[in-house]
Amino acid sequence: MIVDLKYCMSSFLMYRFIVDQEKCFCDSMTKTKLVRDIERNLISDSYQLEEHLRKVVRKTCENRKAAIALSGGIDSAILAKFMPEGATAYTFRCIVPGCKVTDETEMAARYAKECGLKHKVIDIYWEDFEKYASLIMRAKNCPTHSIEIQIYKASLQAKKDGFDTLIFGETADCVYGGHSNLLSRDWTIGEFADRWSFVKPYYVLKDFEFISEPYMNYSVDGWVDVPRFLSEFEYYASLNFYINATKTAGMDLVAPYAYTKMKEPLDLKRIRSGENKYLVRELFSRLYPDWIIPPKTPMPRPMNEWLSRWKGPSRNEFLPNCQDGMTGDQKWLVYSLELFMNDIDL
Repeated sequence: MIVDLKYCMSSFLMYRFIVDQEKCFCDSMTKTKLVRDIERNLISDSYQLEEHLRKVVRKTCENRKAAIALSGGIDSAILAKFMPEGATAYTFRCIVPGCKVTDETEMAARYAKECGLKHKVIDIYWEDFEKYASLIMRAKNCPTHSIEIQIYKASLQAKKDGFDTLIFGETADCVYGGHSNLLSRDWTIGEFADRWSFVKPYYVLKDFEFISEPYMNYSVDGWVDVPRFLSEFEYYASLNFYINATKTAGMDLVAPYAYTKMKEPLDLKRIRSGENKYLVRELFSRLYPDWIIPPKTPMPRPMNEWLSRWKGPSRNEFLPNCQDGMTGDQKWLVYSLELFMNDIDL
């Protein structure tokens, strides 16, 4: 492993993980390698997708003590239809005292009732981030995505309840065209780098590196192949957040959508006309024929509220007041990076 602090700090801010797996923050904290060897079945239509998902969920529930993470969206609602009657479904609910934030529990409860599942709500507090963040970071020797704390807490609860496996609907957006804003137009390398980079390191770090290889590797004649970027690069990055969090809690993860990929290129015309994730939508409408497809909402993480009073990083590597004007999610990446750097010092 090559110690390259500047590269690792910049990479985490831009992509939420370290792109070059041969580089690490320090020689005493080499990283856990990303999982990249998943066999994926080719899917042509919603009927093939249904057959695959049904098979994976049922096989998982036959061989393991499995529960499902159920959100208010359609990806996990589809998987819920294939769970055995009486199985347990967990939904995350973030709590900000005195503030109303996104709450998926009502919609998830409707899915659970429709499918005959036991529904349990796991409340997530800012104190959970303070309690678990460092532990999760040490498990992979890298700063953490905020989503990992919620998954870790849910995994702890599921384990306590007697389960050994959690089923998630993760990667459906990456594979089947759920990122409709990114797929709504064609992007040059520069435009996409500006759009995708979560935190631009030159706004935050005194000594930085702009890492362009991921954009260049998925470009043709100066234009980024966004569907392939999402289905390959972001697919593995996103999936590994879930793997690290569940594994750290001593649980197994099954993500049925992750074992698939589109046989044919995404139909961008359909997506750009408002029909994003069209195969998944077709399947949802078949399984829930009288339901209206709910609007997409990301997994709730009210970082805007939780970090509204954060005064920014104090370490010498960071520019003063670099958090000014950032969203809550961007602030978390800077907060997480500084926390990890403090852990290295300790």
